[in-house]
Amino acid sequence: MMSIMQARIGRERQRYQDHLRLVAGCIPFKFEKIADGHTRNPQSRLLVLMISSPNRDDLVFPKGGWENDETVEEAACREALEEAGVRGILGENHIGEWEFRSKSKQNNCSLEGGCRGYMFALQVTEELESWPEQALHDRKWLTPKDAFKLCRYDWMREALTKFLTSLPEDNMNEIREELVEISIMAAAKERSILSSEWVGKTSVMQHLEGSCNKVTVQA
Repeated sequence: MMSIMQARIGRERQRYQDHLRLVAGCIPFKFEKIADGHTRNPQSRLLVLMISSPNRDDLVFPKGGWENDETVEEAACREALEEAGVRGILGENHIGEWEFRSKSKQNNCSLEGGCRGYMFALQVTEELESWPEQALHDRKWLTPKDAFKLCRYDWMREALTKFLTSLPEDNMNEIREELVEISIMAAAKERSILSSEWVGKTSVMQHLEGSCNKVTVQA
């Protein structure tokens, strides 16, 4: 049995499907009590846990390769322990699945580096003082809004949004405002992407028109 204080390395047992590396991860979360001094019953706020990577300012949720001697649920829990040093209660069903490219192949045009990730919600019940990849990853509790801003990948932002909307109805009042703000930020980001694409297409069209005019003049 693998020691919980030693991270797995290598990809000898890595699962693949349709030429995609299978990955499991989770969004660790907790509800933190807030005493405002005016009411007997303290309010609570939702926090999610993200981890850092060396030489990067942005953050990610814990994730890693799903291996052939474990279930996808076991893989998600293992990655949370190895990378973030937390244990907890894993959601019965995954939040969703996303296809993306590994960080080392982001700018590569080949099929190499493709991944299919399965993300779960993990309600944290224990935070370890030391964990296997502590030297590589710091952990940080954030509000969902701040997590959305600092998230490295768009697909992780989608996973965060889906996680929030899947919470039980009795938790919705606590996150309703943040959901609205996240929706606004997501819409703004989408507009920015569309605007960039339009500028790029316009630039290409202007270049082509200029080339055509040059050909006409030479003729």
